[in-house]
Amino acid sequence: MATITHCIADLHLCQSRPDLFVLFKHYMKEIAPQSNQLYVLGDLFEAWIGDDCLLSDNINTKIYLDTISLFKDYSNQNRKLFFMHGNRDFLLGSDFEKRTGGKLLTEPYFITLANKKIAFMHGDSLCSDDLAYQEFKSMVRNPQWQKEFLALPIEKRAEIAGELREKSKNAQAEKSNEIMDVNQQSVIDFFSTHKIDCLIHGHTHRQANHQLDIEGRSVNRIVLSDWDKKGFYLSIDETNVSENYFCYEVMKY
Repeated sequence: MATITHCIADLHLCQSRPDLFVLFKHYMKEIAPQSNQLYVLGDLFEAWIGDDCLLSDNINTKIYLDTISLFKDYSNQNRKLFFMHGNRDFLLGSDFEKRTGGKLLTEPYFITLANKKIAFMHGDSLCSDDLAYQEFKSMVRNPQWQKEFLALPIEKRAEIAGELREKSKNAQAEKSNEIMDVNQQSVIDFFSTHKIDCLIHGHTHRQANHQLDIEGRSVNRIVLSDWDKKGFYLSIDETNVSENYFCYEVMKY
């Protein structure tokens, strides 16, 4: 029996966008069961301030818990579930793994599908022209920074996360599209180093299938779409890779 793999990224689920959760619920109930394994390549949530936030009575955890429940339903059906950290949810940890039945992967993650050697990434590490972001990423991915941040009260962490998101939005407004996109040399170097046939990533919100010629080899860089009015998933079987948008009549969450 053929194995069908789905890839999604950049859902940015949050309390202020209940329509995104409705779209996600439709995907998990009606579309994801068509797959045997699901890879979530970062930024599942708009923010994640630590697994212990699920135990807090001081922040609204409903959308987190409902999302986890849908993933658990999926993994309970003997389907494989994998997550990758994004720039918004890099603090997802072992408790999240246990609750969902999934596994957190370290990027880049390599796999052979459809007779191709494929690499999965979130994609932000390829945006090497955005020096300010790369400096910020280096700071927040530092184990010591994370230890100190997670030691703060949950309410304080939520406050800091909100401030960081606001700063990020303001900074993006001042940056060119070229700076926030991947650096082509970084992409070429990645393909050359790892000798892969296909790179799949999110982060940039610029869905496309780029065909490249690198060192005489024809390769692909597939960018996953973010979710907004439509959802998006990549489906990979033994012979084909397909890019799929879908809509759903949004009702109240």
